[in-house]
Amino acid sequence: MAGHDLAVELSETAKLALPMVLTHLGQVAMMTTDLAFIGRISAEALAAAALATRVYLVSFTFGVGLLVAIAPLVAQAFGADNLAVARRSLRAGLWAALMLSFPIMAFALSGERILLALGQAPNAARLAQQYLFGLVWGVLPALGFQAFRNFMGAVNRPEPVLLITIAGMPVNALLVCLLIYGKLGLPRLDLFGAGLATTLVNCGMFLAVLWFAIVHRSFREYHLLARLWRVDWPLMRQLIVIGAPTAIASLLGYGLFSAAALLAGLIDTNALAAHQIAHQVDVILVMILFGISMAATVRVGHAVGRNDGRGVKRTGLVAMLIGVAIAAILTLIVIVARFAVARLFLGEPTGDAKTTTALAAKLLLVGSSFFVTQAVQSIGEGVLRGMKDTRVPLVCSGVFCLIGFSLSYLLGLKLGLGAIGIWIGLSIGTTVYAGLLVMRFQLLANRLTRAQATRTTP
Repeated sequence: MAGHDLAVELSETAKLALPMVLTHLGQVAMMTTDLAFIGRISAEALAAAALATRVYLVSFTFGVGLLVAIAPLVAQAFGADNLAVARRSLRAGLWAALMLSFPIMAFALSGERILLALGQAPNAARLAQQYLFGLVWGVLPALGFQAFRNFMGAVNRPEPVLLITIAGMPVNALLVCLLIYGKLGLPRLDLFGAGLATTLVNCGMFLAVLWFAIVHRSFREYHLLARLWRVDWPLMRQLIVIGAPTAIASLLGYGLFSAAALLAGLIDTNALAAHQIAHQVDVILVMILFGISMAATVRVGHAVGRNDGRGVKRTGLVAMLIGVAIAAILTLIVIVARFAVARLFLGEPTGDAKTTTALAAKLLLVGSSFFVTQAVQSIGEGVLRGMKDTRVPLVCSGVFCLIGFSLSYLLGLKLGLGAIGIWIGLSIGTTVYAGLLVMRFQLLANRLTRAQATRTTP
């Protein structure tokens, strides 16, 4: 029976995780398409778009992190067969998206001033603001799409979001091309056109997911838009209590890698370029792992809703095994193809590019342990999120940032190991973080199992 239960859990988790992973990869593909078209304007435009994206993502990441809390709230309600709480959780998330959109938009509209205050060149800051002027109006529909996405995944229906994302990819490429270069009689809008295209795609994707939520038979019984005008303050408070630590932890991780890039820049240009290549590979792996992590959140939430302590432990174990297995396979591919991966970014190595290529290959080799422990960390965050436990993981995230940055600075700059030392420090910090999350999960799962055994004992 135990083997059968594990096999069933493995199948269910994989079936839920696959569309979530593909959705994340589709969004990465759209961002990559945007940058590819922007790069054809000029190298300066591409650099400005990169700056604008950093400004935008600082605040938008916080909003997305907060809305992730919809998933455990809805998943536990779904496991308990409480459709009313599931609907109210989405409604609270949509109101939160509306409230969050205003400060996020204000932050993006101040992008030029922020970049100038950070010492960026005036022309780069001006171009970045052009991109943000087009991008900013899509904040609300983008957050609304995230809210519905978390809800649909939590009720075992992630497929509509995947279909919408797949449909959005060619539309996004077409609009970016038309609005940047002024094709088919449209005015040439350059960076503003790129941002505007993303806004239009965000609006279209939100309307599509709204249509699915209203019309599709899988969601009719939830009556998702019933009493939408009412703010559910008790669930809003729960959303903030669960989501705010997740959002802050996301910002801490973002800040750590930004600090690591600054440390690499203090060494030399080759170290910074090699670090960016290794980090970009890590971003792709993170997108895959986050899809599995969200599936783990949902499956654990369902088990908690059913008061199934053993199911919680089984789900957490299976999700971690899936994450580690996939990370290990991808890491082996990266190790074998590390020189080819570096050449994808740098072309055929000549002069300084040879040094950068060799260093990037070494970082990808050193990062192999980092990639695997990061899988445990990401899934650990997901299973704890399914149990509505996010404050302790936030503390663990702070420990991770402190250890990771301190060791990166010590090994990279003080002991002279350079960029390799920075990545060793990140790897050690991630290993500690993953270990703390696993111990926390074991503690809570055992506590839930004992409570279940006590209730069932005559």
